[in-house]
Amino acid sequence: MSAPLVFITGASGGIGQALAARYARAGWRLALAARRVGEIEAWAAARGFGPDRCVAYAADVHKIDSIVDAAQQAIVQLGLPDVVIANAGISIGMDTARREDLAVMAETFAINNIGMAATFHPFLAAMRARGAGTLVGIASVSAIRGLPGHGAYCASKAGVVSYCESLRGECRGSGVRVVTLLPGWVVTPLTAGNRYRMPFMLEADEFADRAFRAIEAGVSYRVIPWQMGVVAKLLRLLPNALFDKLLAGRGRKKRRGE
Repeated sequence: MSAPLVFITGASGGIGQALAARYARAGWRLALAARRVGEIEAWAAARGFGPDRCVAYAADVHKIDSIVDAAQQAIVQLGLPDVVIANAGISIGMDTARREDLAVMAETFAINNIGMAATFHPFLAAMRARGAGTLVGIASVSAIRGLPGHGAYCASKAGVVSYCESLRGECRGSGVRVVTLLPGWVVTPLTAGNRYRMPFMLEADEFADRAFRAIEAGVSYRVIPWQMGVVAKLLRLLPNALFDKLLAGRGRKKRRGE
């Protein structure tokens, strides 16, 4: 119980699982939440992690009560975490002309935005009272400019950046740090079906290592890898007409069912 504790959502695969592995290598205890809790338990068992090292919690960030209850259970069983990483998210293409895709947008915001706030909620007051703690929001480089066919995802991740910036201001002086991480393209199931070039792509383990070091360094905002940060800022500076021309004909994110 003397080892530090990290709470991670979306930890059954992809970036979440890679982050869990990186924190485990550093000697941290793990509180891992996901809908597919059996996959977390199998992952932990394969590494010989007992309940003193890793505890899995069934939680669906799409449902506020579900993630809040899981977080409260973790606090009771394991204590107040030192770091909370709101990683759970979805990425689905959308077409505003299609009625069914409005439901996709609502689901995306419910998971990527409301789910993040619901993840942080159970820990925030206690961290402020303790005077220490770190809340980490996983955004995306896609937050910086809107991409055709990615309206729901880009808007939700832009919302993550603004939300975390607001929360950081609210936590100023309390001892609670808020970290915003913007991954570029990472090899995960979310990127496996993309139909366009993905420059500077990282393996999930490499992203997790860079993210771990950024969080430990106490940064407030970082794009990983840094090259994507440069590209994104250059794209932000482009006039709209040039940006639109540059993206003309670019492959779009697959819609649900495609």
